[in-house]
Amino acid sequence: MDYRRFFEDAIDQLHAEKRYRVFANLERIVGKFPRALWRDAGKTREITVWCSNDYLGMGQHPDVIRAMHDASSRMGSGAGGTRNISGNNHPLVELELELADLHQKEAGLVFTSGFVSNEASISTIARLLPNCLIFSDELNHASMIEGVRRSGAEKKIFRHNDLAHLEELLKAAGKERAKLIVFESVYSMDGDIAPIAAIADLAEEYNAMTYIDEVHAVGMYGSRGGGITDREGLSHRIDIIEGTLAKAFGTLGGYIAGSRSVIDAVRSYAPGFIFTTALPPVIAAAATQSIRHLKVSQEERRMHQCQAQLTKDVLAQANLPVMKSETHIIPIHVGDPELCKKASDRLLERHGIYIQPINYPTVPRGTERLRITPTPFHTNELVVELKDALVEVWMALGIPFSKDSAPSVEISERVVTLAVSKAGG
Repeated sequence: MDYRRFFEDAIDQLHAEKRYRVFANLERIVGKFPRALWRDAGKTREITVWCSNDYLGMGQHPDVIRAMHDASSRMGSGAGGTRNISGNNHPLVELELELADLHQKEAGLVFTSGFVSNEASISTIARLLPNCLIFSDELNHASMIEGVRRSGAEKKIFRHNDLAHLEELLKAAGKERAKLIVFESVYSMDGDIAPIAAIADLAEEYNAMTYIDEVHAVGMYGSRGGGITDREGLSHRIDIIEGTLAKAFGTLGGYIAGSRSVIDAVRSYAPGFIFTTALPPVIAAAATQSIRHLKVSQEERRMHQCQAQLTKDVLAQANLPVMKSETHIIPIHVGDPELCKKASDRLLERHGIYIQPINYPTVPRGTERLRITPTPFHTNELVVELKDALVEVWMALGIPFSKDSAPSVEISERVVTLAVSKAGG
């Protein structure tokens, strides 16, 4: 049997569907974020990254880097094994206490990634609840879907952010059965926000537990960076809050925060936690410093919202098809996988701008897009540069604008000034 052929056929299928993924060879430059070095075909070029999940640039914050250097000089690089074998390294203990405080919960538990934290936590919680029925938003992340699947529990999928549909399903299940509602606060591909308070109301009425994924919101929203639940004063109404250390906090890892009993149960029963090497102390120390900084500093969030709003306004004024978004995530509709890849390639090769194409299965077919994530370090000049590049690419490839006529490549200083004013900058 020609085993290799099976794998070659699988890759050929991706090429045929125009959704084969290519990863750019990038090297971030400390002190010049969002600039990076792009290496391709033996050449090196400095480019601007417009799609990083390091939303606030904390991965290059001097205090975070200093905390990592200090921890490495005292404790080395690795954790030495799973926590069962090597125990808890002290920075990890401090990190979990910091996370519990961030979300005003009794305890926290750190995993090696956000994917693992969702998969392990959802599957374990649902398995421990007798005859559990899971209610999952149809646009939940793949990690949540995998957690639901691995739990072996019965599931019901409710239409995205559709409260009436969720209530219909809850009512049919009855109040006596164990139930778990899993959903996100910020949905990363569309940039919309869940009706958290209303979902909490339904959970209370129909006696269900709630599990929210705040990975694209922690650090970004709320007076202390606790996410949308922090901003809206709802942390106490959600049973389990899941988040990441790899986006706004600029490091690596995932976590959950909740009651002491729930956290201890996941710690004691989840294979994805028990049999995985612990997060290294250098990462834990850096993450703790990042969280502590963002609990008290508002400047990063203020500037981030300012530049995100500016980018939306400038791109929309240029008639680019900016999809509606309530958050810092700015999707630009393309609607074709091949054009999406070509647009990404042209932006990088011709304009030195890196934006990874988002194609199926990450988003539904026909909704392919470029996903832009401004940071506080994307200056007004970089925003205008991005707009000019996108307009050139749209015209060159014949991608439809949001209106019949293509805009002028030039944009007046007045537009930028008005956009900054609107954003509060």
